[in-house]
Amino acid sequence: MTPPGDAYLDRIATAVADGEQFAGLYATSDRQMVRTVWIAADGTPRPESIAVVDGSVPSIVGLVPAAGWDEREAHDSYRIEFDGHQPLRPLIDHDAPLERWTVPIRGQGTYQVAVGPIHAGVIESGHFRFHVVGDRILHVDAQLFYKHRGLEKAAEGSSLPDGMAFVSRACAGCSVANALAYAHACEQVSGQRPTDELRRVRTILAELERVWNHLNDIAAVCAGVGLAAGNTTFAALTERARRLNATLTEHRFLFGAVHFGHSPLEWTSDTVQATATELAALCSAATRGWRELAFNTSFQDRLLDIGVLDPADASRLGVVGPAARAAGLADDVRTHADRLCYGGFLPVSPDRATGDVRSRFEQRGLELWQSFTILDQLLDRPVLPSRATGETDPQPIAVGIVESPRGRTTCAVEAVDGRVSRLHLRTGSYANWPAVTAAAAGNLLPDFPLINKSFELCYACVDR
Repeated sequence: MTPPGDAYLDRIATAVADGEQFAGLYATSDRQMVRTVWIAADGTPRPESIAVVDGSVPSIVGLVPAAGWDEREAHDSYRIEFDGHQPLRPLIDHDAPLERWTVPIRGQGTYQVAVGPIHAGVIESGHFRFHVVGDRILHVDAQLFYKHRGLEKAAEGSSLPDGMAFVSRACAGCSVANALAYAHACEQVSGQRPTDELRRVRTILAELERVWNHLNDIAAVCAGVGLAAGNTTFAALTERARRLNATLTEHRFLFGAVHFGHSPLEWTSDTVQATATELAALCSAATRGWRELAFNTSFQDRLLDIGVLDPADASRLGVVGPAARAAGLADDVRTHADRLCYGGFLPVSPDRATGDVRSRFEQRGLELWQSFTILDQLLDRPVLPSRATGETDPQPIAVGIVESPRGRTTCAVEAVDGRVSRLHLRTGSYANWPAVTAAAAGNLLPDFPLINKSFELCYACVDR
């Protein structure tokens, strides 16, 4: 008889060979099971499970390097050993000695530069330890999770509607995407499907969130090279987009706009028309600002060949979203988003998808125009209150997936008698943070802020 661990690894190897994408790993609250989440070629998510025996399970990092962070987090949070993951370095244990969570690098002229966890701006806490020779980065160790809030644990025992508060507050930049992933999972658990009107209003909210994020991310790259005019222009447009959000939902970051099983939003014809008019004005202003950046040779040259993430590394690390598409991996959850309103959607990518800062910058622009087009198509009539309907069989475990501004976000929900028994949120930022350190290697130390801003990931998404 094949040992359970070997059978589990065989199933994982088959999933990888079949082209399924790894989308997360987590332990159950009772520490009895470890589950992985996989996305099939048609976009369907599915969980894969293995029982914990004597406190351990086989590691899958040899087959799926992208699971590295997930296994380290499960080890730190639930004290589960992952056999074969060596060294199993701490991820959220901040009391660990330096040599335990960093990669030792020795040689003539090497030294370390420690940055953070407190930074000069208003970003969250994060420690970056650079191993360098002169100004050349050899390796970067990132330590985040400084403000880990225990939202997943706090959600356990809450009703499915009440669990929304924990997920939607995990991150201001991805509030809608996180809430939608949770709503999708909960509706699958409850045997519900969104109606056409509910799919439509949720898609509008998702694209409104994407618009302000991409405007903000373009501004951030301008700030990273010290181009004050570009930063000011796109920061002002970001503010306009957030004010539009507040007009529509009474919150600049769209908090509270997504609900489990229904939407209370009601926008009249006049409101929809005014929204479309403002979005058209935003698009026009962004196009003018983008043209100024496109023809600024010194700005464009500053982005070229910096922080390169090639397709092989992007695939190996499980990179998602704009960062993946800028590296030539044309994958976007919206292509198969049957619970949202993206009929006929096709991913876009720059002509020069080389995975450098310039490619990631251009990717934001392409997706920004795409979002403006989607919103223009959806804002063709009033928005009415809507509800999901009971059309499918309830499931004890379900996974919701959504394309956030930073990439694929998955939310696994396990429920018993209508209450959350386990909640696991894995955002696009969580998936992409290891890629930031990979992209930094080989570059100059002064280039790291620019490389970091070209990904523009959330710290709060890992502090959940």
